[in-house]
Amino acid sequence: MDKDYGQLLKQLRSGEIKQLEISTDEFMDFQKVLMEYSHRKKVVGKAKRGGGAIYHYEHESEHE
Repeated sequence: MDKDYGQLLKQLRSGEIKQLEISTDEFMDFQKVLMEYSHRKKVVGKAKRGGGAIYHYEHESEHE
């Protein structure tokens, strides 16, 4: 079953999930959804050693 990246991004933004781990194999499918996501500039990813990435949502309070 394919992941619903749009729903996962919404959960990330709402704080329902704290991070989203994307494997190397998933990256292209995820990237397509991320580029269409209206809040994508607040979704920050960090590459993992060996491939893949972990994304989190940058809330305003993190910068205050």
